Amino acid sequence: MSWARIMAPLSGGQGDKAAILAGAELARPFGAELAGVYTPADVADVMPWMGEGFLGGVQSTALESLKEAAQAGEKNAVAAMQACDYAKKQFISLQTPVWAGLSAESRLSDVVVFTSDPPRGRGPLAEAFQQMVADEQRPVLIAREGFKVGGVVAVAWDGGKEASRAARLALPLLEKAERVVILAAPKATSRSFDPSKLQAYYAARGVAADIDLLPDSGDAAPVLLYAAKKANAGVLVAGAFGHPRLQEFIFGGTTRTLLASDQPTLFLSH
Repeated sequence: MSWARIMAPLSGGQGDKAAILAGAELARPFGAELAGVYTPADVADVMPWMGEGFLGGVQSTALESLKEAAQAGEKNAVAAMQACDYAKKQFISLQTPVWAGLSAESRLSDVVVFTSDPPRGRGPLAEAFQQMVADEQRPVLIAREGFKVGGVVAVAWDGGKEASRAARLALPLLEKAERVVILAAPKATSRSFDPSKLQAYYAARGVAADIDLLPDSGDAAPVLLYAAKKANAGVLVAGAFGHPRLQEFIFGGTTRTLLASDQPTLFLSH
């Protein structure tokens, strides 16, 4: 397996450089295209708020300010892309409707790369992250400081749908790893599963994996993070567990804890 297109949403802010560098690091071993997708605030999203309470002149001034901010952000995003020395790259600037354009670009990308802030609900790309994971169900890489392809990759496994999807979609990354370790806590869930079956699935595809059986702690995330650190894993592959969108925050407790951690890099799929 391989990846052909890596996508990095850009905001025109300070986080763009790190996202682009991480995207290039992920794309390089596969000779994949890196698509830097500028995702500005959409004027169409704020128009409903500019109704009867806005005078014509005030409305025009507000819209002009948004357009100027978008132009400045695009200039910054272009500069960040140009500073990246990865040759196989493309810059795309989304126009209204921005969210539809972002969805379309993600559907033709193998992995979407973010830095740590958007998954934690910070900054202008926070909604973009939720859109990619929850709505589009795209695999995402949350790149932490020092992210590199290779080294040790840990796979969180509980036999469920989300974990299975992440474990399968991460195969190209696992094929580049020096070592793969499956982290499983069979006694921590009511679901019956055998981690050796995932081990056999990987072996049939040329990936040798070890199994680390974790203790039943009741709270999976801290144990997963500890086990990943113990294995010296630079990347943790995991399913993203969600709640209905009506709730205040869409991700479940395990996923929120992983998103709040500083290490390792996360490969998530919902």
